[in-house]
Amino acid sequence: MTLEPITITDKLGRTVELRSARLEDAEDLIQYLKVTCGETPYLIREPDEVTITLEDERNFLKSKIESDRELMLLAFVDGKHVGNCSLMSIASYRRYQHRCDVAIALYQDYCGCGIGKAMLETVLDVATKLGYEQAELEVVAGNEGAISLYEKLGFKKYGTFPDNMKYADGTYRDAYWMMKKLENK
Repeated sequence: MTLEPITITDKLGRTVELRSARLEDAEDLIQYLKVTCGETPYLIREPDEVTITLEDERNFLKSKIESDRELMLLAFVDGKHVGNCSLMSIASYRRYQHRCDVAIALYQDYCGCGIGKAMLETVLDVATKLGYEQAELEVVAGNEGAISLYEKLGFKKYGTFPDNMKYADGTYRDAYWMMKKLENK
């Protein structure tokens, strides 16, 4: 699905454009994924595991653009792509139609500026309008900034995945399953 672009102002006074992903964003999104996976231990891949081809990324974006129930939202500051927030169906089965998954990541330089909050609020508003009844996400234990943001937006922890990630140094990290009930308007 696509949304009309939205303009907000972040905590630093910068103008931020939020808009739907486009096919021409594919190359930038692959590079973004490689960089963000290296900036933080909270994403699921190592940078060298980002092996998505340009064709695969374009096909992925095309599926989001053409979907009636999914969205890939991008954030831009001064024309530079700084973050993504996705809304995806859990599954196409009728018994799961009330559930959606949300995910977000920003370049570290843009975390804590209110951009992520604005993106999540936009995606949750879209999810509500689409008739989803609950939004779900997974977050790595220790990612206190993200957990705090999710809780401020009404997400609650409902479970823990022990040893969810294993790092190259042999250490493990748990993850939390969080969910927010959406109030359909």
